[in-house]
Amino acid sequence: MTIDYLKRGKPETERAEDDAKTAAIVADTLRDIEARGDAAVRELAVKFDGFERESYRLSPEEIEAIIAKVSPEDMDDIRFAQAQVKAFAQVQRDSMRDVEVETMPGVILGHKNIPVQSVGCYVPGGKFPMVASAHMSVATAAVAGVPRIVACTPPFKGEPNPAVIAAMHLGGAHEIYVLGGIQAVGAMAIGTESIDPVHLLVGPGNAFVAEAKRQLFGRVGIDLFAGPTETMVIADDTVDAELCATDLLGQAEHGYNSPAVLVTNSRKLAEGTLSEIDRLLEILPTADTASVSWRDYGEVILCDTYEEMLEVADEIASEHVQVMTDRDDWFLEKMTCYGALFLGPRTNVANGDKVIGTNHTLPTKKAGRYTGGLWVGKFLKTHSYQKVTTDEAAAEIGAYGSRLCLLEGFAGHAEQCNVRVRRYGKVNVPYAGAARLTG
Repeated sequence: MTIDYLKRGKPETERAEDDAKTAAIVADTLRDIEARGDAAVRELAVKFDGFERESYRLSPEEIEAIIAKVSPEDMDDIRFAQAQVKAFAQVQRDSMRDVEVETMPGVILGHKNIPVQSVGCYVPGGKFPMVASAHMSVATAAVAGVPRIVACTPPFKGEPNPAVIAAMHLGGAHEIYVLGGIQAVGAMAIGTESIDPVHLLVGPGNAFVAEAKRQLFGRVGIDLFAGPTETMVIADDTVDAELCATDLLGQAEHGYNSPAVLVTNSRKLAEGTLSEIDRLLEILPTADTASVSWRDYGEVILCDTYEEMLEVADEIASEHVQVMTDRDDWFLEKMTCYGALFLGPRTNVANGDKVIGTNHTLPTKKAGRYTGGLWVGKFLKTHSYQKVTTDEAAAEIGAYGSRLCLLEGFAGHAEQCNVRVRRYGKVNVPYAGAARLTG
């Protein structure tokens, strides 16, 4: 394999050091929330959000007043986006069926898809008000039928952001809190005097939010480990440098540590994209952020063949993968590790982030190797059940079960089976500790 890195990002050792510092801060903060509840949450909200009020939960009257500040045009756009997200989530929900089957006479097995009973949806908004994240978490949870949906978002410029609150409310949130960061996810997962804990945490966030979710996993469920936004452009000479540079920087503006990677088999495109990025950073309004991400985390990888491009892409397992080649469907067929694919030059990640209908909460940091992104199925639990309806089946299954339990040395397990054989099979079976069943 011949691969040439025309630009590299921070080495993994430095990235690991940053992660370790974040983890220590998060652990201390979560312990404080658990020990002091609302008092700790209030102190953190004042310190990091600069926001203090008697209750961080918005009342129905406050929600109504805040939403009234949203223009009719913006409300129409929010409704349109939510309609797309809900429609696709409903199609996904409809694909998940409860099942029941009689596997042998008198033995019935099945499963039911049951909504998680409470979910905490984190919607980022301290730097950019992430209106779309409310659609992806709150509205999708509503389609799944979650009976208690809690939503948290930080204040934006000192007050609740009207568009975000509108999206949460329209999406179906039952409780809305103006809280951000570790204090928000910690309060939702651990619970405080004023906030009942939830069963599942979902939604993207900064490195501290992602690490808090990681540390809280087990106490509650989480959607996935969602770190800083990642984007990859896989391109050949069928597209130009302007398109590639725009797609890379469009995601690099998320934060100071958002990886953006170009994988190509065209040296001309690679070098042209590097030049075009320099040009765009001179005029991009969010260049202060995007330039740091590109400097520290941007990469340009030049390959010889499409097969090499595929191998590199699957190894990196980026969150967003924009494919613009003469064989986009080939990549769709062959790629196995990613968050979401955006196929062809007419498609772009921003549409996926905001409006097209797929969910934008996606796996990062190589998690695409073992999970997909947030979807309606994350809010559902598939529970199995079993039922034996005839004496004959109870005796037959019981006989097999007893022998297999004794094979492993579990006499008590075997006796659970034996008592059914004796009772329903009318067979004089000795106790498990005395002998093996023979039929």
